Amino acid sequence: MTPDFTQSFPLRAERVHEVCGPCAASFAAVCASSTRGSVIWIREYWRPGTLNPLGLLPFFDPGKLLIAKVKDQTEGLAVAEEALRDGTTPLVILEISQPMGLIQGRRLQLSARAGKSTGLCLIPDGMGSNAAESRWHAAPIFDPFSAPGDSTLQRYELIKNKSGTLGFWHVRWDTASRRLHLVSATGE
Repeated sequence: MTPDFTQSFPLRAERVHEVCGPCAASFAAVCASSTRGSVIWIREYWRPGTLNPLGLLPFFDPGKLLIAKVKDQTEGLAVAEEALRDGTTPLVILEISQPMGLIQGRRLQLSARAGKSTGLCLIPDGMGSNAAESRWHAAPIFDPFSAPGDSTLQRYELIKNKSGTLGFWHVRWDTASRRLHLVSATGE
């Protein structure tokens, strides 16, 4: 039996979570959609590709987005820790490129609790910190019944959860209402 999605999502506040998979960035955008206030997205400057704020327009106002480009993961962790502790930004997103130790993960958790902020680390598959409150895997699902060009059907799988059970859900983002909808696994 799959647990109730609302018990796991939106992400638990005052904690740091992780997401991996090909749809990790869209998972982060969905998380940002329900956030009041600004969002800080931290990434290393050398990473390929660029984060385009206008590409996030279907999810939230890109004017709420602050992009911090850092030289390496150590600097990124320091920026994330300060942003979480400060508490003026309700969501801090951090792209991770290397394994994060338990001490670094624990420091992020303490900062999130102190600042009453939520952290989300985008991690490569197979990597993660033991300190993370939850770890998600987000991946697209082929849907032969979707409209041409619609690639929003995804599978969100909770693969680590310190506060409950594991599970998976098929979800679809509705741009018009800026809401995430559950979809039955057998179709709409």
